[in-house]
Amino acid sequence: MVTSRWTAAPARTASLRRRGVVLERAILEAALDQLSTVGWKGLTMEGVASGAQTGKAAVYRRWPSKEDLVADALQAGLPPLGEAPDLGSVREDLLSLCLRARDAMYSRPGFALRAVIHECDPAQVERFHGVIFGGVVEPTLALLREVIARGIERGEVRGDAANGYVFDAIPAMMMYRSKMCASEWNDRDVEDMIDQLMVPLLRPTGA
Repeated sequence: MVTSRWTAAPARTASLRRRGVVLERAILEAALDQLSTVGWKGLTMEGVASGAQTGKAAVYRRWPSKEDLVADALQAGLPPLGEAPDLGSVREDLLSLCLRARDAMYSRPGFALRAVIHECDPAQVERFHGVIFGGVVEPTLALLREVIARGIERGEVRGDAANGYVFDAIPAMMMYRSKMCASEWNDRDVEDMIDQLMVPLLRPTGA
């Protein structure tokens, strides 16, 4: 009887540790793993439950649909981009920012987000609009605006460059090349984009 009492205690402790926030985090991590490996179409609530080592009911109790679960997993997992770089020149600032964005794109949450963008139909993508734009696009654009505004103040960037077309150029190029051309965006690719596209685009007339 003594042996039985002492062997049961660790099981009760393990069960307690899997409740609440700890269990929710395990489920969200499992959802990101599924998205990164089998994609949006391959993700199932059963697979997430198995990856989190919990029951399917525990998943559905917190997230009634696959869309709700994935939205929360992406929101919790996407890495912050931090502050705008200030390295003394617009070229170096843009290069640093783009490398940071590239690393985020190819992180596990980044792969998961791209699986959603590439595989979902338009109606499903609309469900993730807040995550995509609030968690990725808008923060990136905000840093780009700051970098370009600082370049204008230094006289490196033409004054009318602070517009939506210029701000969209880098995210659009990176997403297009990633999706349509399967570009992995190595360091040299990022440098070439800055030197051949952005620097000439931003340069003041006559410079």
